[in-house]
Amino acid sequence: MSTAPTRRAILDLYHATLRTSNSFGSYNFREYFVRRTKDTFREIQTAESDPTKVKNLYAAAANELAVLRRSAIVNQLYGGRKLAIESLERRPEDSKTRGDN
Repeated sequence: MSTAPTRRAILDLYHATLRTSNSFGSYNFREYFVRRTKDTFREIQTAESDPTKVKNLYAAAANELAVLRRSAIVNQLYGGRKLAIESLERRPEDSKTRGDN
């Protein structure tokens, strides 16, 4: 019987999933998958005492990452126009040019 994944493996999977979630071109998909990723890994964190449950949750998250990567590629290929909320997001260099420090 294999053991539960290490803390490092879980963190690596978490960071890979967050990177993939942030690679979506569509704002709504991006925000949804970032939120879902955080919720999934909070669940893994709360199940930390049961190695079998952690192993099952880790395997499910790894499978979701594979699907998420394929979905992100398709979303980037067929992404639509930017939403109004995306143009309202402030970047650090914006405050310098507008003079509203």
